[in-house]
Parts: sequence; structure tokens; C-alpha cells
Amino acid sequence: MPGFDEVYAGLRAIMLEAAGDLTVARDLPGDLEVRTPVLDAKTRQPGWFGTVTLKKSYVAYHLIPLYDAPALTEGLSDALTKRRQGKTCFNFKVVDEALFAEVAMLTRRVRAAVA
Repeated sequence: MPGFDEVYAGLRAIMLEAAGDLTVARDLPGDLEVRTPVLDAKTRQPGWFGTVTLKKSYVAYHLIPLYDAPALTEGLSDALTKRRQGKTCFNFKVVDEALFAEVAMLTRRVRAAVA
């Protein structure tokens, strides 16, 4: 799909900037996975922080800590809320600077919460 590479690149940059010293577990074309240093009690693997994934019809941006801390999404704009799928995922088809700025702020908020 035209434009998805730009969307992916923008969201990837947001995730990496906010992740700071977290572990980049996978960084392949169209597939970024960031983990926390805290081990998951069930899997004994580093916990999930977020992913950015290039899909067939959109780019998925997951912030996994939102599953356990939904209050971090309080105050989201209606426009970003419309892009939300489930508790942790936001889907994008085009670059939207205003929404990307809001996603960046949310990602930094989530990062601060898992510090």
C-alpha cells in the first residue's frame, strides 16, 4: 500500500525515541519489538513494551503496558481514540503529524510508568 512505509518509519522513530534504554528485541523491515527488563512472571522472558508492525492494510502501533494501566490513556483525543483497536493497539494508514505527536506523548507517558 502506498505511504505505509512512511507511516511505519514515523511510528518506528516515535517508539525508539521513547523506549530509551529498553531492549530492542527485533528490528526488521516492517517489524519492531521493544521489551522491558522486567521478566514476565509466566514466561520468564523480558516483558513487552511495544511493537510497530507493517500490516497489509495499516500500520499497527502497540503499547502493551496499556493493558494493565488503562488510566494512562485518559484524555486521549477523539481522533486518536478512533484509531484504537482493543486496549493496546492503534492503527494508522497515513502520516498525521498531530496524531503522531499525541502518540509520542502517550508513549513517553507509558515509558515513564514502566521505568
